[in-house]
Parts: sequence; C-alpha cells; structure tokens
Amino acid sequence: MDASRSSLRDDYETIAGFYDSGYAELAARRADGEFYSQLAREAQGPVLELGCGTGRVLLEIARLGFPCTGVDASARMLAELRKKDPPRTLRLVHGSMQSFDLGEDRFRLIYAAFRSMQHLIEVEAQLACLACVRRHLAPGGVFAFDVFNPRFEVLAIDDPPEKVDLRFQHEGREVVRHTQLRHDRAAQCIHLSMRYAASEDATGSILGTAEFSMRYFFRFELEHLLARAGFRSLRFYGDFARGSVEGGSDLIVVAQA
Repeated sequence: MDASRSSLRDDYETIAGFYDSGYAELAARRADGEFYSQLAREAQGPVLELGCGTGRVLLEIARLGFPCTGVDASARMLAELRKKDPPRTLRLVHGSMQSFDLGEDRFRLIYAAFRSMQHLIEVEAQLACLACVRRHLAPGGVFAFDVFNPRFEVLAIDDPPEKVDLRFQHEGREVVRHTQLRHDRAAQCIHLSMRYAASEDATGSILGTAEFSMRYFFRFELEHLLARAGFRSLRFYGDFARGSVEGGSDLIVVAQA
C-alpha cells in the first residue's frame, strides 16, 4: 500500500466512530443506495463493493439476498460494519482498491459508491484499480462508480477559509465538523483537513481529526482512462435518477469491458 493510501486508512481509523452519525442526514438525501441496488437487481449475481466503509450501501444490497463482498482499507470501518449484524452472505475483506485479489471469484456487479475512486490520486493507482476490477468481473459484468462533477466557480477560489460544514448528534452530544480546503489545480486535487469538535468554538474539545486528498475528474478524462483500461461500453449520468451529465452535481459511470 502506498503512502497516500496508508494515510487515508489511518485517518479513517480515527473518524470511523463518527461516520454513520455524521453522514446520516446526507445519506437520507442521496439516492445512490437505490441506484446501486437497482444495478444489483439487473445484474442478478454476486456483487462487490470497493471502499464499502461501514456498509451504508452494501448492506442494502446484501439484504436483497445477493452474495456480496466488501473491500475496504480501514479495519475500523469494517469493524463498525460488523456491528450491524450483516447477512451471512456478506463477506468483508481488509484490502486496498488497487491491489485486492479475491482469487477465482468473479462478480456480475462491481461498484465504488460515494466518490471512493477519488481517493486514488495517481494515474498508476487508478489504472491498477481498474485492472483489478476487470480481472474480477464476470463475462458481461458491470462496473459502476460516482465522483463529483467539478464546479469551476468553486475550484477558482484560492484558499477558502475553514468553515463548519457538518453538525450532528453522536452519543448524546452535538459534534461539529470544521473543514479546511486547499486546491492543487495542477494535480487536480482537493486537500481536506477536518476537525471534529464538541462545539463551534475553535478552541473547543477536539474529538478527532482527518487529513486526506481527493482527485477530481472530468467526463472525457474518465472516458479516456476507462478506455485505456479496456472498458468499451460506457454510460454517463449526472444524477442517480440517470439524468443528463450537463448541470449534474455528480458524474456517475456504468461501464462494461
């Protein structure tokens, strides 16, 4: 595992305990769970999620009765998932998206939800992940993922100030997340620093911190990357209702080799 993935793993070990509480409201607004569940229904076969985290999406699919596997680089995130009494048909694997090896297992659907692919910063890591995906896809299988659709007006802001971007209830108290963004336009990366605190006061009790980077992609960049990895049939959507890319806040890809 390279240094960037190791750092990501360590930071998610720190915040895994807040993850479900923090994203509960956002998860209720996102329609990605139903989108990937519908792909699983269409695939009618074994399902693999890369970057499954605490199982927000994967558990929905596993409870439909499909045999499922989840891969994640964070042992703590997988531990949180195991607390949720997952079905026996769900297998969890501690490993990285760009180097997982599940032997002879093949999947009708492989997906990476909630922008997991954006944690692969270097092209080499992206291609390594796509090679692993192709190796594990069953004939006719589908690979799907979502990333955010870059907004130029946001990327144009130099050094935006730290702001409170999330507040939620966790174990009987309010937790506030302070987030600082830094743009690296040359690398097409956003570097994030997050502090989880017991109050909005900058001097308040710090409950956890995380720092990581996210690579952003443009539509035709993804098309070329996937073609380079051997994917030929591509569908792009701008939202989880399968709307047009134009004006959408997401870039959602459904690909076949």
